[in-house]
Amino acid sequence: MLLALRARLERLAPGRVFRLTTRDEGAPVDVPAWCRLTGHRLVLAAHPIYHLERRKD
Repeated sequence: MLLALRARLERLAPGRVFRLTTRDEGAPVDVPAWCRLTGHRLVLAAHPIYHLERRKD
């Protein structure tokens, strides 16, 4: 899931928000951790919905 998410976010312009819907049980831990590691901002986390803002390069 995270590799596909990376590809999707990289296609967005910096500052744009991506809505992710996932049923992955690990997402509540994995998505925030991934955002911290990659510099993207987690705007909303209400499993199964997540809004991620693409980092401003």
